[in-house]
Amino acid sequence: MTALTVLPWVIGPLLGVMTFAFIFRIVLTWYPEVEQEKFPFKLLIWPTEPFLAPTRKLIPPIGGVDITPIVWVGLFSLVREILLGQQGLITMAINASQAAA
Repeated sequence: MTALTVLPWVIGPLLGVMTFAFIFRIVLTWYPEVEQEKFPFKLLIWPTEPFLAPTRKLIPPIGGVDITPIVWVGLFSLVREILLGQQGLITMAINASQAAA
């Protein structure tokens, strides 16, 4: 098993977990009274905030709603498709290396 064939098994779940975390952040915006510093919420806020904080400087809230998690869900989904989709770069590289072998 080469490093190229292991790559989708690492990148795929990582992108999936991050997408889920951003979707969770979208749901949290519906409940502003939730204490985000408490235990279960802090676990999903901690990995997403480094992405959201700089994005909030570029994209202000619209009507009081923070839309930056939506932007990141779209970006992570796009990256996952570009790398691991049916015609993704990593998928095509794996298929080419298997055909050459």
